[in-house]
Amino acid sequence: MQTIIFLLLVFLIVIYSVLLYFKNKHSRVDKLNSGECPSCGQKTKTFYDENTKTTFKQEVITARVLKNGGCSGVNDIEYKCKICGLKEVYSQA
Repeated sequence: MQTIIFLLLVFLIVIYSVLLYFKNKHSRVDKLNSGECPSCGQKTKTFYDENTKTTFKQEVITARVLKNGGCSGVNDIEYKCKICGLKEVYSQA
């Protein structure tokens, strides 16, 4: 009986850990897509010039397609932070 309870607890902990891993991974990708670095916390800076009525953006994150999957494949995208040098690669549809 103790073995069954122990195995059930281990199983639940493993399931929780896997779900937590995927949640953290998706939150990092969402931050990178919005232009915020998940490591150093820097965001896209916006400047407004009153003389020319122009808005300038200074991007912190650069995205580059490493491998294009075509019509039905996935794309490998490399995100790089200009401030802290963070470099991560994610596959996205």
